[in-house]
This record gives sequence, structure tokens and C-alpha cells, in this order.
Amino acid sequence: MKKIILASASPRRREILGTTGLKFDICVSDYEEDLSLKKEPRALARFLSHKKAEEVAHKYKNAIIIAADTFIVFKDKLLGKPHTVKEATRMLTMLNGKSHSVITGFTVLDTGSNKFISRSVETKVYFKKLAQKEIKAYVMTKEPLDKAGAYAIQGLAAVFVEKIEGDFLNVVGLPLAALAETLKKFGVSILK
Repeated sequence: MKKIILASASPRRREILGTTGLKFDICVSDYEEDLSLKKEPRALARFLSHKKAEEVAHKYKNAIIIAADTFIVFKDKLLGKPHTVKEATRMLTMLNGKSHSVITGFTVLDTGSNKFISRSVETKVYFKKLAQKEIKAYVMTKEPLDKAGAYAIQGLAAVFVEKIEGDFLNVVGLPLAALAETLKKFGVSILK
């Protein structure tokens, strides 16, 4: 079986892929994602994941590269990871009591054949109305600082969520059902 490489520094993606039992290595992509590119959101997510996969691919002769990119779409604004407490507070205040979409693009690339498939998955998340002091208390935990949209649905921010429509793991950062389906096309089966 070909070596599998996860081109991501995300501990959440590593954990999700780890649940499959597949053996894989990590090689973090240095590709700088740019959410300001003029593309439709799902196309942008696929494009960014493909660029991340390509950036790592040249390091491996015969491997399967998995790369992903996740961001939030709210009223035509794209939200990535906040860099400061102030930015996290602003993002959560914007999302407060409203719905938004979480989009993850992922690419599976075979470096032996150069075959690749890029897909995107969208999940709708509905936030409850929160008091500003709740947002501030959450931001002070520092949990939101490395998460797209400034929240971790699998963490403390689960209390913000009224409901979701779609793949929960997509919101965490790697839509496992769609990824498993795609990996089959490369001869990699999660459930043997």
C-alpha cells in the first residue's frame, strides 16, 4: 500500500484521520491560503486544498497526499482563523444568533500517477443567541484562536449550537464520509 501523507498541522484533522486506523505521516504544507481570491466559496476551498496538496506532493515519489482547508461563509464574508482575541470576539459577535456555512475543501492526490480529486463539503450551523459576556468568557479560554470562525464545535462552543445540517466532522475540519468515498477511488479502503 502507498504511504499516506496528511498535509496538515491541524490536530483535529490528525485525530479524525486517526480514527480510521489508516497509517499515515504528517507533512505540513507551507502554502499560504488566501481567502481574498475571487472564487466561489466551494471552488475556493477545493483550490486551496489542491494547492496545499501540490506543495507537499513533490517531496514524495509514490504516496497519497490528503490536504484540506476549512473556512466559514457568513453573508458573503469568508472567515478563517482569528489571530487575536479581539478578532475572535468580532467573529463570534457576527455569528451570534444566526446561521452560517462551514466549507471544507479537500484534495486526495496520488504522486505516482498525478491523479487527484478535489471535493468540497458544506455544513450549515445555527448558533443560539448568546450574551456578550458568554462570548467574552469563551474567547478568554483561548479555544477559538486556531479555529475557523473562532469556535470549536467539538469543544466548549458546542453549547452555542442550536442545530447543524450536514456533516459534523466537516465543521471540525475533515468530512470523513466524503473523504472515505474519495480514498476508495485511489484503492484505499477504510472499512476493509
